[in-house]
Amino acid sequence: MKRILSIFLFFHISTGVLAQQSFILSGTIKDKQGHVLPGAGVYVSGYKIATSTNDAGIFSLSLKPGNYDILVQMIGYKAINKNIVITDKNLNIQLNLEENSVQLNEVTITADPNRQGYIRLFTDYFIGTTPNAAQCKILNPEILYVDYDKEEQTLKVKTTDFLIIENKALGYRIKYLVNNFEYNYKTRIIYYEGYPYYEDLKGSAGKIKKWAEKRLTAYQGSAQHFFTSLYHGKATEEGFLMHKLRKVPNPARPSDSLISVNLKKYSIATLKDGARINLDNDSLNYWAKKKRLPKSISVLSREIVAPDTLVHKQNEVLKYLNFSDVLYVIYTKEREDQAYANLLNVSISRPLDIPDYQISLINAVEMPVYFYQNGGVYNPKSMIFEGYWAWEKIADSVPMDYLPPGK
Repeated sequence: MKRILSIFLFFHISTGVLAQQSFILSGTIKDKQGHVLPGAGVYVSGYKIATSTNDAGIFSLSLKPGNYDILVQMIGYKAINKNIVITDKNLNIQLNLEENSVQLNEVTITADPNRQGYIRLFTDYFIGTTPNAAQCKILNPEILYVDYDKEEQTLKVKTTDFLIIENKALGYRIKYLVNNFEYNYKTRIIYYEGYPYYEDLKGSAGKIKKWAEKRLTAYQGSAQHFFTSLYHGKATEEGFLMHKLRKVPNPARPSDSLISVNLKKYSIATLKDGARINLDNDSLNYWAKKKRLPKSISVLSREIVAPDTLVHKQNEVLKYLNFSDVLYVIYTKEREDQAYANLLNVSISRPLDIPDYQISLINAVEMPVYFYQNGGVYNPKSMIFEGYWAWEKIADSVPMDYLPPGK
């Protein structure tokens, strides 16, 4: 089975909730000198939950039990984040902001002739190239710190302030503090992490209805939907089928030692007078092609993997997924978008009898994968996505507290 060339790891800092009862997270925001900071923004990463500090620098949020990333941001200060866990009681914290001496106009003084090209690439790999992405716009690209490492062939991007993304397809204004974005030109692996906050755009009743429909479409079949359905034991019922994709030695590729011997044998011949000439180009080309073959190939098992054989309970909040090799995930309730199907070397190969359902691969990097009730993944570096989930990025994301109609 042919493997796609574009590999994507999505690190979305997100959290989970469990019980219906809520508790109060409160706190005080001060500067390093201990002075309270009124008007500081306090955000719950990945959600539509936010507030601001009052005149005494105090904030208060009502949260259900779970693990959350709390982000605090204020003009003139460096944004900070703190991970907190709400269990069975109220929680009070104190955070101190550090003044940000670096001004935006100082960041963009150095002209880089390649900057616009790097930003276009970042936009494609961060926002996406889906039909929804075409209706997204970054409103403040000037805040992007862009760095290209020639030796490592890696593009790195980050921000010290919120990147503002207007998504007119789903009706969101996304404020995203980009901790780290990396694209490796050699491995073609994309990795990003950060702290998003979602706000609803204002619109007419007709627009709001259309946004609701498109949000549901974006959620259905997504990785967030997949892990949510796994948590509740409803993955099969909600349209997900899993198969195992095993990596086995490529029978068409000889051993490295045999390839090396024959490349040397057919590359050069030594004559009696010591002169060296090329010999047997046909054989040389044959063994060169053998060397370029992949050492392993992927074989799809047609046996359906039962979710309860992979999913286990860690505690009252967390469950985990444990597997080896690759999970081949088929979402049977939606077909591939034509824009995705037209891309070369991106879509996942499938047997001829499987319709054009949305297919994604989960590559095991470090097991197990811990996840919450709302589909948030605790340790997203433990896996790499390929296929449909790699194609859909920020433009097709919904908040972690999104609930489909009727749920």
